[in-house]
Amino acid sequence: MRKLILLLFFTQFAFAQQLVDLRYYLPQNVQYDPKIPTPESVLGYQVGQWHVTHDQLVNYMKALDAASDRISTENRGKTYEDRPLILLTITSPENHQNIKQIRQQHIQLTEPSGSSLDVSAMPLVLYQGFSIHGNEPSGSNASLLVAYYLAAAQGPEIESLLDHTVILFDPSFNPDGLQRFSYWANTNKSKNINPDPNDREYREVWPGGRTNHYWFDMNRDWLPTQLPESQVRIATYRNWMPNILTDHHEMGTESTFFFQPGIPSRTHPITPKLNQELTAEIGTFHAKALDKIGSLYYTEESYDDFYYGKGSTYPDVNGGIGILFEQASSRGHAQQTASGVLTFAFTIRNQFTAALSTLEAAQNMRVKILSYQRDFFNENRSLAAKDKTKAIVFGDSKDASKTVELAKVLLRHQIKVNEINGDFSAEGKSFKKGYAFAVPTNQKNYRLIQAIFEDRTQFQDSLFYDISAWSFKHAFDVDYASLNSTSQLGAEVSSLKLPTGRVDAKSNYAYLMEWHEYYSPKALNKLLENGLAVKAGLKKFTASGRQFDYGTLLIPVQNQPLNVDQIYSLLKDIADQSHTVFYGVDTGLTPSGIDLGSRFFANVGSKKVALLVGDGVDSHDAGEIWHVFDQRYDMKITKIDTRNFNRVNLWDYTTFIVPNMQGRVFSEDQSKTIERWVKDGGTLIAYQDAINWLNSSKLMEVEFAKEPIVAKKISFEQKDDFFGAQRIFGAIFETKLDRSHPINFGYKDDKLALFRNTSIFIKADKESYNNPVQYTANPLLSGYISKENLALLKNSVPVKIKKSGKGQIIAFTDNTNFRAFWFGTNKLLMNAVFFGPEL
Repeated sequence: MRKLILLLFFTQFAFAQQLVDLRYYLPQNVQYDPKIPTPESVLGYQVGQWHVTHDQLVNYMKALDAASDRISTENRGKTYEDRPLILLTITSPENHQNIKQIRQQHIQLTEPSGSSLDVSAMPLVLYQGFSIHGNEPSGSNASLLVAYYLAAAQGPEIESLLDHTVILFDPSFNPDGLQRFSYWANTNKSKNINPDPNDREYREVWPGGRTNHYWFDMNRDWLPTQLPESQVRIATYRNWMPNILTDHHEMGTESTFFFQPGIPSRTHPITPKLNQELTAEIGTFHAKALDKIGSLYYTEESYDDFYYGKGSTYPDVNGGIGILFEQASSRGHAQQTASGVLTFAFTIRNQFTAALSTLEAAQNMRVKILSYQRDFFNENRSLAAKDKTKAIVFGDSKDASKTVELAKVLLRHQIKVNEINGDFSAEGKSFKKGYAFAVPTNQKNYRLIQAIFEDRTQFQDSLFYDISAWSFKHAFDVDYASLNSTSQLGAEVSSLKLPTGRVDAKSNYAYLMEWHEYYSPKALNKLLENGLAVKAGLKKFTASGRQFDYGTLLIPVQNQPLNVDQIYSLLKDIADQSHTVFYGVDTGLTPSGIDLGSRFFANVGSKKVALLVGDGVDSHDAGEIWHVFDQRYDMKITKIDTRNFNRVNLWDYTTFIVPNMQGRVFSEDQSKTIERWVKDGGTLIAYQDAINWLNSSKLMEVEFAKEPIVAKKISFEQKDDFFGAQRIFGAIFETKLDRSHPINFGYKDDKLALFRNTSIFIKADKESYNNPVQYTANPLLSGYISKENLALLKNSVPVKIKKSGKGQIIAFTDNTNFRAFWFGTNKLLMNAVFFGPEL
C-alpha cells in the first residue's frame, strides 16, 4: 500500500511540474500587454522548468528593454569571467524623460540644500537585487517574472507605482556563480524529476556556485569593495542613494521564508532605531502577501543587521533600508523535505511575491521613507558638528601604495578625502605628505566613516551572523590619528593613482629596493622571472645616505644574464608596474651596518608555488590566496585538486600552501610524501585547521592552549547561545613583532593587528626567538571574544615555524588574506613564500 501511495505521489508531482505556467506566479487581476515578450517566448521554456543561465537572463532583459518604454538597460562593467554587469532602470515613460533631474533632486535629500525639501511629490528609489550567491538561484529566476510584470502589467495601480518609484533592477548580483550553478543543476536534471536529496543534482561539486570566479562570498564585500562586481554595484548605489535595497537569498532546504528585521539585539548601534521600525512596517506587507499564497515565513530570528559589509545592512548606515529575503532552497528542480516536496517553482514564486510586496510597501510608505532619508542626513550633519574630532588622518610613511588602496575604498563610497598639506605628527604617529590622507568628519557620510574606522569591544549580544569587527585602519595596517582641527588638510582628492615607480639612478654596480611597499613582492617576482640574481638583507645598513631596513633587496649588476643597459631598462619597467623605487649604488662599502657583499645577504631563489584546492578545503580561503597571487602580485600559482594529489610530483614546486581544511584530506602515505618533500628543501605553508593535520601527522608538534568550557547555571534553552558565545566570529587582535625575523620583513613597526576567526591557540615557544609574532598581554583591539578565549589567546602565537631537513613548515592560526581587504597581513604570506629558507 505504501509503495502505491508513493507511486501516486510522485506521478502527481511530476504531472504538477508540467502544469506550471505564468498563472502560477503572476497576479491574475491584472491585464498584461501582449506586445511585451514573456520569459517563455525568449527562453524557450517556462520559468522554473530549467535554471536560467546568465546569458539567457541578459538576453531576456534586453528583449524587455527593446519592447518597453518603461525599461532602459545599461552595462556597467564586467566580472572576472567577462560577463556583463547589467542594470535595468524601471519607471514610467515620463520619469525616464526626466531621469537626470529626478536623480539630482533625490540626491539633494542627502545634502544641506535638501534639509527641508518637500518630499510629497518625489519618487522613491528602490534597488532590487537578486542571487548574490550563485547557488541561491530562485532570486535571479524570479527576476525574469518581476521584470516582465513591471513591463507588461496594465492599469492605474501599476501606472501609479511607476510614476512614484524609480526601480534600479539588478537581476544577477553574481553572474559567474549563477552560470556555474545553473550548469550544474541543468546538466544533472532528469526527465523524471527525482526529489531524492541524495541525487547528484542536489550535491554540487567543489567549490559550488555560491561564490564568484575567485571563490569570494560577494555578500561580504559591500564595504571593502575589492571585487569588480561590488565596485560597480556600489557606484550605482552612491549615484542614486536608494531608499530601499532588497537582497534575495536562499537558505537550508528544511526552512521556510525569512524577511527582516533580524534579531533586534544584534543590530549595529550606529543604525537608527527608526530604521528597524520602518523595516518592521515594510515586513507587514510581506506577511500579508505571503499569507495570501499560503507560504510559511518568520522574522526577527537567525539573521542580524550588524556587519555593514552585507547587502541588507550596508543601506542602514547610508540613510536607506536594507531588506534580506531568505527562501528555503530546492538546490535543484525539486527536493523532498520533511514538509513535502519543495519545488523550484515554489521558491521562485515566494521570491516574486516578496519583490512585489516590497514595491507595494514602497508606494504606501513613500513619503515616510523619503522623509527618513532626509532626516538621517540632517542628523549626520548634526552629529558631525558636535564631534570634537574634526578629521582623521591615516597613512604609512614607508608604504604609499597600501595607503592609496585604502583611500580608494573611501572614494568608492563617496567619502571626502584630502591630501595633507605637510609632514606632521599626531598621537605619537608621524604622517608624511604623499604617504598619508585625511578625512574630514564634517561631511554627509559621517556615520559611514565611523563604521569603517571604529573600534568596538562592548556589545549587547555575544552572537553574530558574521564578523564582529572590520576596522579598516587595522585591516590596512596604517597609522591613524584623530585631529581636533582641519588645519593639516590639503586639497580634496578627486581621483587616485598608485605611486609612480622609478629607478633613481643608473648603476654599474648594484641596485637596492626596500621591502616596505605593498607591491614589493610583485617586483621581486618579476626580477626572478627574468633570471636575475637577487639577495635579501638580513640586517639593517646605510647606503648612499639612506637607511635600509630588514629585507632590503640587492640586485648586483655584474654576473647577471642581462647587461648593464638591459638591467636598467628592466628595472624601470618593473618599478613602473610595481610602484616601487630602485636605488642605484656605486659601492659595496656602507657607512654603517652590513656591506653589500656580506654573508647576511641571502640569495632569493625563483619560486614555483602550488595551492591545495578541492574537497575538504575551505574554498573561500583558497580563493583569497589564489586572488592575492593572481590579481595583486601577478604570480602564477598551480591549483592542485585533492583528487589529483597522488598524480602530482611535489618536487616540481618550491612551495606548497594548504589553506584551512575540514576533516581528513591527506592519507598517511600522502602526509609522508609531503614530509619527505619538505626535508628535501620544500616550504610548506598551512593555515588554520590544517594545523591539526600537521600535529596529528607529526609533521609539526604543536602545543595547544586549551581549557574545557563548563556550562554553569545554563538552561537547556540557553545552551546554544552559551556555546555560540565561545566562538570567535571575527575580531581583531594586537601582536608584537620581532622585526629582525624574515617572516616580518617589510613591517616598519613592532606591532601588527591580526584578524582572527578561529579558536586555535598555540602556546609560545620557551625560546623567545622562535616567537617572531606573538599576541600581546592585552590583545583585543576590536570585536567580541569570550573571557575564556581571551585568557587563552593572551601571549599565544599565531605563527609557528619549524625547520625540517633542508625545508621548513610555517603554520598560521589566522587568515592573512581575509576577504581581499586585509592588506596589512598579506606580506606575512609573501615573506613565507620568498624567504622561507631563511626562517
